[in-house]
Amino acid sequence: MSVPAERRSPAEAVAGFMAAAALFAGLVAIVYRPARVAPAAVIVALVAVGIGGRHSRLAAWAVVAGAVGWFVGMTVAIVTGHPLY
Repeated sequence: MSVPAERRSPAEAVAGFMAAAALFAGLVAIVYRPARVAPAAVIVALVAVGIGGRHSRLAAWAVVAGAVGWFVGMTVAIVTGHPLY
């Protein structure tokens, strides 16, 4: 069921942009300072989930990407000897 355009709020668009940014940051956490980037990505994604709207599934995937990015990034950083934070 599609929501008419007049009922969509600007907050939904902001939530979509926040979810996309958090998804990108979660992936960046794999290669750059996972202990600093991934928690910030998860927090931004959780705020996007809280806003809700039509981008709630994207925001949920952003939370997953942040968690996976943290785990994989920490593993890669430890194995290669790169800084964690």
